[in-house]
Amino acid sequence: MNVKEKYTIKSIDTHMVKEWCLKKHYAKKMPSVIQYTFGCFNDANFMIGVAVFGLAGNSNLNELNGIPIIELTRLILNDNKEKNTTSYFVSQCLKMLPHKGFVISFADANQHHNGYIYQATNWIYTGESAAAEVYTNGSIEMHSKTFSDKYGRRDKAFAKSIGFSVKKKQPKHRYFYILGNKTEVKKYRKELLKQYEIKPYPKGENINYDASYKPTIQTQLF
Repeated sequence: MNVKEKYTIKSIDTHMVKEWCLKKHYAKKMPSVIQYTFGCFNDANFMIGVAVFGLAGNSNLNELNGIPIIELTRLILNDNKEKNTTSYFVSQCLKMLPHKGFVISFADANQHHNGYIYQATNWIYTGESAAAEVYTNGSIEMHSKTFSDKYGRRDKAFAKSIGFSVKKKQPKHRYFYILGNKTEVKKYRKELLKQYEIKPYPKGENINYDASYKPTIQTQLF
């Protein structure tokens, strides 16, 4: 049985991705704005992966020259799946998205990811994002905006006074995918090139984070 025969991709309810995001993904948190959620189900109708799309946390990344952008914010699958399962899952999600414009996603170099799944599904690589600052007390890390939202300020002296230090994270690899008909894709690509340069895909060894947590077995009626 090949991947197409074994797996079915379906739109799912948002609550079905919560455990995956909070306990299985390395970020251990829900994306801020969720618009579309998909599940990958095996031939026994058990969900073995989820994908979450929504608005980026950075509002500057929600449109490009008037063209809307949504972000693939979470892509999480169980281990021990067949080869090409992840690429099949992503490609089917893109086909099912009721969206015209750009899809953006980031491969986190801090987790030793290069974005090979985006390369396998023909996304456009536009280089690295700006390096972000995070606030850490040794056990948790918070983005500067999250820290500011929580404490009302983010100056380093205050952070130090409550046991936090500030460190810079590595930039993330930035990928775009274009959705639309042939005419729209051509138009959107031109707009993308006004803002970004297309660059060669990054290479290097991928090191997967610990995703051994096994979510509650979930099924959904077709």
